[in-house]
Amino acid sequence: MRRLGTAAAALVLAGAGLMGTAGTAGAVDARAEQADTACATGWGSGVKSADALRGEPLRNIRTGSGTCYDRMVFDLGGEERAGYHVGYVDVFHQDGSSDRIPVKGGAILQIHVTAPSYDPETGEPAYEATVGQPLPGVDITGYRTFRDTRFGASFEGQTQVGLGVRARLPFRVFQIDSRLVVDVAHTW
Repeated sequence: MRRLGTAAAALVLAGAGLMGTAGTAGAVDARAEQADTACATGWGSGVKSADALRGEPLRNIRTGSGTCYDRMVFDLGGEERAGYHVGYVDVFHQDGSSDRIPVKGGAILQIHVTAPSYDPETGEPAYEATVGQPLPGVDITGYRTFRDTRFGASFEGQTQVGLGVRARLPFRVFQIDSRLVVDVAHTW
C-alpha cells in the first residue's frame, strides 16, 4: 500500500510539474503575442513611390536590424528630397540592359532611388558598386529578414538595388533629412 501511495504522490507531482510547464509556455506565448502586437505594422507589401527630381548623387548604402524590422538606408547628398519606387518583383533585371541579376531570398524588393551613383557633372563614381554584385560594405549576416543585396545599375539619374528578403513582408519607405529609409518587417 505504501508503494501505491508513493506512486500516486509521484504522479501528482509530475502532473503539477506539467501544469507548471504549460503555464510557463502560456506565459511565453503571451509575451510573444505582446511582442508581435508591439511590432504590428499597417505598412502593407504594395508598391510605394514618390516623385522628386534630384541632381545630387548617392553617397552610401548601409543597413541595420531592429526588434521589428531590418533597415536599409540610402545616404544622399544635398537637401533635396529623393524620388523613389519600391516594390516586389518576381525577377530582378538590370536597368538599361534588362540582364537578369539573381537575388537570394524568398522575395525580391526592387528599389529605385532618384539619385545617381555617380557625379552628374564629372561622371566620377560617388558610390562605387559593381553591377550584379553585393552592395559594398554591407554585411547582412544574422539579419532576420534580409537575405541578399545586389547592385542593379545607375541609369539615367537613378540607382537600382535588389534586396532579397525572407518573404513578401510588409515594408515602409520614408525620408529623414538627406537619407531615404526602407524598413522591412520581420513578421506580418
